[in-house]
Amino acid sequence: MEKLLRVKNLTKGQILHQITFDMEPGEMLAVMGPSGSGKSTLLYHVAGMDQPTSGQVWLGDVEVTRLSENEKARLRLHRMGFVFQQMNMMGNLNLIDNILLPATQANKGKKHKSKEELSLRTHRLMEKLGIAGLEKRAITQVSGGQLQRACICRSMMNEPEILFADEPTGALNKSAAAEVMGELVKLNREGTTILMVTHDSRIASSCDRMIYLLDGQISAELTLGKAAASKEKRREETVVRWLMEMGW
Repeated sequence: MEKLLRVKNLTKGQILHQITFDMEPGEMLAVMGPSGSGKSTLLYHVAGMDQPTSGQVWLGDVEVTRLSENEKARLRLHRMGFVFQQMNMMGNLNLIDNILLPATQANKGKKHKSKEELSLRTHRLMEKLGIAGLEKRAITQVSGGQLQRACICRSMMNEPEILFADEPTGALNKSAAAEVMGELVKLNREGTTILMVTHDSRIASSCDRMIYLLDGQISAELTLGKAAASKEKRREETVVRWLMEMGW
């Protein structure tokens, strides 16, 4: 199978050193490691938000690291989705308008999707993620879990090939975190490729594979395969044992 994402010898000053890994289409990969190991820096460089000192990143047949800043911005808008710990919603917009925002930006100067089509997709995503009926709520009128679900809706509006998630459950309580992670797993099962930074072993155990960063280098890798509800506890125990071996 052709790789969707290829990272080769990615280096950033003294932060990242010769990082190399691939991702298959439909894979869910967790990046773990202690604070300061370079996890978020790696995600931002792979997504083209920052330029590495050296190395290459490919998304399909496009070499991200050779693009101009404007080309990277278009690539992120049309082919990537993002979910962050800090949800970065616009306080002057209601929930549905926040979700619509990236799709509206992507549609500027184009006529391939009407306002009606975009609105229909928004409502379908909100229904799918269990927040239908909250469209007109202000972002201060919903729970943290509901707001993060709205962020996932927003990230999926332009049907991205890959979703980048940086500690997507980090600001949530245990119950809301489990619900949000469940939605991400569903999206992955439907074919969305996900690269996720997390410090939570339970969250990581839902991923197909994990890489462990230490001092800016990949020091270990663990492959679990697709998650099954019946083996959830066993998977988490496997991840915990693996992390302990890494000195977590």
